[in-house]
Amino acid sequence: MQKTALQGLRVIDFSRVVAGPYSTMLLGDLGAEVIKVERLGKGDDSRAWGPPSRGEVSTYFLGLNRNKKSIAIDLSTERGAALARELVAGADVVVESFRPGVMQRLGLDYDSLRETNPGLIYCAISAFGQEGPYKDRPGYDLMISALGGLMSITGTPGGEPVKTGVALIDVATGLYAALGVLGALNHRNATGQGQRVDISLLSTELAILINAASQYLIGGSVAEPQGSAHANVAPYQAFPTSDGHVLLGSPNDKLFGVLAEALGHPEWREDPRYATNQARVLHRDELIPMIAEVTAQHPSAHWVDVLSRTGAPVAPINRMDAVFKDPQVQHLDQVAEVEHPLYGSYPVVTSALRMSHTPPVVGDAAPRLGQHTAQILGSDLGLPDEQVAELIADRVVEYRPAAG
Repeated sequence: MQKTALQGLRVIDFSRVVAGPYSTMLLGDLGAEVIKVERLGKGDDSRAWGPPSRGEVSTYFLGLNRNKKSIAIDLSTERGAALARELVAGADVVVESFRPGVMQRLGLDYDSLRETNPGLIYCAISAFGQEGPYKDRPGYDLMISALGGLMSITGTPGGEPVKTGVALIDVATGLYAALGVLGALNHRNATGQGQRVDISLLSTELAILINAASQYLIGGSVAEPQGSAHANVAPYQAFPTSDGHVLLGSPNDKLFGVLAEALGHPEWREDPRYATNQARVLHRDELIPMIAEVTAQHPSAHWVDVLSRTGAPVAPINRMDAVFKDPQVQHLDQVAEVEHPLYGSYPVVTSALRMSHTPPVVGDAAPRLGQHTAQILGSDLGLPDEQVAELIADRVVEYRPAAG
C-alpha cells in the first residue's frame, strides 16, 4: 500500500459548501481519513448546486468531496450531538464552518472538546471571524469579495462590478485552513499540545490583496479595475488578434526588448518612454494601442508560435474545452477517473502537489449522503447493530448504502 503524508490522521469535517470541504479534500488527498458530517435529508448545500449534475448530486459537490466518508447526523438532537462528540474524541482534527456560537450550543466547540481530547486541532472557518460587529452575518465568497475590495479591482475600467470566475476567496481560505492545520499538527508533534485555528473568508481576502493592498497602505494609491492589464507592469495584458485575443507580458525590461523585436519594432526598447517598466506604466496609453495595432494583423496561433520561439511571455486565452486538450496540461497528468457506485466513472482534477516519497492519492469518489453512517457507527464507535438500527429508525442518523 502506498504511503501517504497524513496516513493515520483522522479528520472530522463539519464544514459545507466550498472553503471547508476544499481544505478537507486537500487533507484527504494527502492520506488523512476524512469523515464528513452532514445534515439529514439534504446534506451539504453544494449537493444541490446544479445543473450540471450526475444523478442526484451536482458536479460542484463531486469536484470538492473526494476521499471522504459521509455520515448524516441530526446535530440538533442531544443523541446526535453526543454521537458527534464521540467521533471527535478519537479524532486528530476538526474542521467546521458554522456561524460563531452554533458549535458552542451543540457542545462541539473547541473549549468543550479539548477537555476529553487535549491534542485536538480545531479549525473554525467563518465569513467574518469569531468576533466583531459582523460575526453573526451570513457571508459567502461573493459578499466578501465585495466588502473586502477584490470586486472593486476586478473587471474593466468604467464597467460594472465583476466577480472572479471561480470562488477564489473560498479556495484560498481552504488553502489557508489546510496550512494552519498542518502547522498546528507540527506543533503538536513537538509538544503534544492541540490548538484552535481560526480563519475567515474576510481575513483571507485581505491577505490575498497583495499589491493592491500595499499600493494603498504604503503608496496611498487606490487600485482600480484594469481589465486584463496589470496596474504595475506594462505591457502585461490581453491584446486583440485577427481571430480573438492573446495574452502578452513583459515583466522586466529585457523581456520587453525581446517582445519589441518580435513585433517588428526594435526601436521601442530604446525609446525613453518605453525603455523601463516605470516609463512604460506612465506611457501605457501610447504604448498599448501601438502593440494592439500590430497583434491585430495575425491570428492568435501565429503570435503564440512566434513569441514562444523568442522567449517572450505569451499564452492563448483558452476556454475550458481547450484547457484540458493543451499538451502541457495533458503532460501534467492532473486529471484522473474515480469510480462512483451509483454514477459510474467520472474525471476529477487531482492535487497540484508533486511529492517524491508520499504523493497525494486520488482515492475514492465523493460519497453519497450518509453512505458510511452504519460503518462509522459500528466499526468506529463500536455500536451494536441493534443500536445502529434504532438510531436510523429514530431519524437521529441517516444511512444510504453505496448502491441501491
